[in-house]
Amino acid sequence: MIVTVNGEDRTLADGATVRALVTELDLPEEGVAVAVDGVVVPSSGWDEAALGAGAEVDVLTAVQGG
Repeated sequence: MIVTVNGEDRTLADGATVRALVTELDLPEEGVAVAVDGVVVPSSGWDEAALGAGAEVDVLTAVQGG
């Protein structure tokens, strides 16, 4: 299935979860926020949050520095 991640189309396996996407993007467990179709998914729910075809996903990562 195809989802849009930060404005770019990405192909994921059917039934992929937010956790699978975060893993595929090689992101850390902390300092990452994910919203699906405009709704923030807490990290505690990543394993259960299945992505649907056409989902709009925004992934934000915290950056340190000044």
